[in-house]
Amino acid sequence: MLFITPRISIDEAELTENFVRSSGAGGQNVNKVSTAVELRFSIFENLTIPYDVKMRLIKLAGRRVTQEGVLVLFVQTHRTQDMNRKAARERFVELLQKAAAPPPPPRIATKPTRGAVKRRLVGKAIRATVKSGRKAPSLDDE
Repeated sequence: MLFITPRISIDEAELTENFVRSSGAGGQNVNKVSTAVELRFSIFENLTIPYDVKMRLIKLAGRRVTQEGVLVLFVQTHRTQDMNRKAARERFVELLQKAAAPPPPPRIATKPTRGAVKRRLVGKAIRATVKSGRKAPSLDDE
């Protein structure tokens, strides 16, 4: 069992792991050993995750969710299969924990106070007089 929150846990049997060959540099080892991990999890087949958490998970995961609702995490950061497997599970748990966290409350728009508006306008007027004092004298002043 993977424990996400006190209320949400996922049976490891629901996770499907495929081991494939990593891309990139690594010498002959890359050509011989399947160290990269592709972790798959069907979001809609799971019954322990609440619906709102599933929707936030889909939004957070973005392109990592297929049209069928399967979350796919591909990890090839380490050189060993075991380390990549652990990293994939850690990423999966982190993603689910973010989705399970309650969303922030909506922001309530406020108006500036009358005093704040007055201070801003006074500051602008002072700045305008300073800048107008920097102008070159015009021909009309002579």
